[in-house]
Amino acid sequence: MPFTIIRDDITRIKADAIVNAANASLLGGGGVDGAIHAAAGPELLAECRTLGGCPTGVAKITGAYRLPCRHVIHTVGPVWRGGGRGERELLLSCYRASLELARAHGCESVAFPLISAGAYGYPGDQALAVAIEAIRAFLNEIEDDLSVTLVVFDRNAFQIGRDLFDDIAQYVDDRYVDEHTDRDLETRRRRMARGFLMDVPMPEAPDGAPASPPLKAPAPKRLEEPQLPIADPGLEDALTHLDESFSRMVLRKIDERGMTDVQCYKRANIDRKLFSKIRSNVDYKPSKPTALAFAIALELPLDEARELLMKAGFALSRSSRGDVIVEYFIARGRYDIYEINEALFAFGQGLLGAS
Repeated sequence: MPFTIIRDDITRIKADAIVNAANASLLGGGGVDGAIHAAAGPELLAECRTLGGCPTGVAKITGAYRLPCRHVIHTVGPVWRGGGRGERELLLSCYRASLELARAHGCESVAFPLISAGAYGYPGDQALAVAIEAIRAFLNEIEDDLSVTLVVFDRNAFQIGRDLFDDIAQYVDDRYVDEHTDRDLETRRRRMARGFLMDVPMPEAPDGAPASPPLKAPAPKRLEEPQLPIADPGLEDALTHLDESFSRMVLRKIDERGMTDVQCYKRANIDRKLFSKIRSNVDYKPSKPTALAFAIALELPLDEARELLMKAGFALSRSSRGDVIVEYFIARGRYDIYEINEALFAFGQGLLGAS
């Protein structure tokens, strides 16, 4: 996947390069910096001593030594001083410089921590917004595939805007909770109607009176053997006139919107290889996250998004928090897949797109 967010320890990530949120000396420190140096071993510190430090907003590259990656890219994020001293521009530069360095060294995958959001005090929601802005801009500029992962060690450090979080939470609560409450009641009613209740003992009879037997659920009726349908002479004809497939609908919508293939699969957070399969195979069956990603990329209204999902064999379900969150964005005409994936991650749901 071109961009994803995961919760993990960055020192365990198997990527071509991981990024270290370093200090200006490059000689190790606390947090992510200390963890990377500890996992890499003393050889990393020895190489860093030869680099002569690193200014804020710049990146330098070393070997990874005992880490499960090829390179460590060290970048120095800005200390938060209220936002009026060029912090945003310096943080954007950290991400861009790291990505350019990774690409210059032939990396196809790179993993970032959330730079400056820890001890350097950058507000979490703003640090996230800058990270997404820089990564998205870079991925949209390049023609080749580069997989970028944002690695979050502590979910509490991952913050989307408070107003957005509360609005989504209310939207989910209004739909998801009511749906499940109604379904639970309906399930119990149907179980009672079908005689699936456990044996219910009767109250004890008065002394000397014969005890009444306990009530028992009626024995389920034996189902009739299903009858095979009579062959329909028109079945073969129907099979030769199938409805438009998922692949054909995607390609038709791309043409109708005047988009290029590259624009579409980048907006869908899909890599080029997967899109090639969809274009070359009219019967391609995507995963649900892939189908939803194309609905977002093509900016389909809710009814057309449901139609596209149906062609892939899926549906937007009120029993899925992730689906309700995606519906929230589509209903409001907000088709930024990065923003949607931020919200999905914040609510503990799977992200859209596919590798």
